Amino acid sequence: MTSTLLAPHPFGDLITAASLTEKFSYFHQWEDRYRQLIQLSRQLPALAEELKTADIELTGCENRVWLSCQLLNDGTLHFYGDSEGRIVRGLLAVLLTAVEGKTPADLLQQDPLALFDTLGLRAQLSASRSSGLQALADAVQRAARQHTQAV
Repeated sequence: MTSTLLAPHPFGDLITAASLTEKFSYFHQWEDRYRQLIQLSRQLPALAEELKTADIELTGCENRVWLSCQLLNDGTLHFYGDSEGRIVRGLLAVLLTAVEGKTPADLLQQDPLALFDTLGLRAQLSASRSSGLQALADAVQRAARQHTQAV
């Protein structure tokens, strides 16, 4: 366990599920939501190259995606990641907002993709992006299970 964050980001802390829900409530067209995803992708700091290791690279995504987490001293998980694609980075930012700072037990009791439904994002994704999003959710669930056993 640690208190020093690897790859800090504003999601889940400065940018919350409530603030995203409010922001996305103004957008009724998919193109507007798409632009908002690109804006979110710009707020996700690039992951340091030394953290982009093969063991945290996910398969099943359109673009290369890295996602990992660390267990913090307070028992919560800090997730961090990156992607080469702007839209996927935006989707990753939404996922980070949904899962950041939660305990492994909390994560196992909720759908990591529920926020995507609240924001009206999941229904508009292509089959390949939906598959990639599911790969991200599966990685979150695996990490939560792993850290539940480690605690």
